Amino acid sequence: MLVYKYRTMKWGEKSLQKYKILRSIHQNYLVAVIRGDTKSEAVKIAEKAYEGGIFTLEITFSTPHADQAIKELSALSDERVIVGAGTVLDAETARIAILNGAKYVVSPHLDPAIATICNRYSIPYLPGCGSVTEIVTALSVGVDIVKLFPGSQFGPSFINDIKGPLPNVELMPSGGVNMTNLQEWFNKGAFAIGVGSALTKRVTESGYESITEISKSFTQELARIRGS
Repeated sequence: MLVYKYRTMKWGEKSLQKYKILRSIHQNYLVAVIRGDTKSEAVKIAEKAYEGGIFTLEITFSTPHADQAIKELSALSDERVIVGAGTVLDAETARIAILNGAKYVVSPHLDPAIATICNRYSIPYLPGCGSVTEIVTALSVGVDIVKLFPGSQFGPSFINDIKGPLPNVELMPSGGVNMTNLQEWFNKGAFAIGVGSALTKRVTESGYESITEISKSFTQELARIRGS
């Protein structure tokens, strides 16, 4: 059973908020990208991923009442947990997500209006980009981490290609990341990794406990990689 509590930000912490969130995402490294048919299903998937050791939870707005799922999960008492919003298509949705507790915002595309809202609230914005032009535009509107989406279309070597002309950019692949290529993405310098359908692929056959088992496999593999 998970224990929830609400947390308040002390005076003086606001200026460091964005840095702290980015540091936590990098330290946690694994990001559970969660899509549910209902709010309750999304919360259940998130809780099972959490039980398996994944502490960065991205609730996509393709989930009904995603804002309420974010609000509920944001009350987790574990300070390692970072709850964010995914599949955010416009600035209005970004603001709704932030007001309900989202600590980062992810979109499948680059939208400067979303960047403006996120910068206003000191919230990291991770837009999906697929070219040098898009990445440079993202950097110019204050983006700190660029989402490579879908990651399966690029491959880990793409990070080297981008960091050649843009050594300061940080990249997070999402889509197509699995146990077999996790180490290569890590070795190539990915800032974090988005894991989606790989977590829920056995739910139909084995139930929601399979999410915890798969999450543990990812976290154990990450620990092995970091220790090697």
